[in-house]
Amino acid sequence: MDLIIDSQIVQSLLLIVIFLAILVEIKTGGTGIGALLGLIAAGVFWGSSYVKGLVSFYHIAIFILGVIFIIIEILTPTIGLLAGIGVVAILYSLILAMGGDINAIFMMAISLIVSIIIFAIIIKKLPSSKLWKKIILTNTSSSEQGFVSSVDYSRYLHKEGIALTELRPSGSVKIDDDVLDVISEGSYISKGEKIRVVKIEGMRIIVRKI
Repeated sequence: MDLIIDSQIVQSLLLIVIFLAILVEIKTGGTGIGALLGLIAAGVFWGSSYVKGLVSFYHIAIFILGVIFIIIEILTPTIGLLAGIGVVAILYSLILAMGGDINAIFMMAISLIVSIIIFAIIIKKLPSSKLWKKIILTNTSSSEQGFVSSVDYSRYLHKEGIALTELRPSGSVKIDDDVLDVISEGSYISKGEKIRVVKIEGMRIIVRKI
């Protein structure tokens, strides 16, 4: 019984390190801060579980696939879908690795909460990536910064740029050096097409293919 409890504690500690490493990498944009520690923790977690016969290569493959999706999201200017799929894949694989029952979900939830608390303590000391700025709205309303109620996108009106993703009708474009989430004016726009901003409606940037 004591051996089982000790094993659960070790698993929980490894999960905390893994979750914290993922949060740090999303926040910093893959600068490598915490990545090595996270990889070591993941290696120990999966290696020990595999040796004990608790997991199969299928479970490990799901975890690796989730990590790859998050890395792709960090390195490419997409709309955040891959990061979401990656996180779900990682959580699913970890639940399966710990037995796939309610106790596994409880252990993972506790580990995730602890990692979030630690992350919240160190978050201000970490640089912010483009992905993190998409997830968290950094332009908050404050009188010191001159904001009233929302971000002012009017400066992009009539400017031209390049579609970074397919617009069906929403997607990402690059205007000047800024990556923006936009909506096309009705028609489909392929990746790489030149676009022009034709209308600004509050937080919505509407573009048209040139």
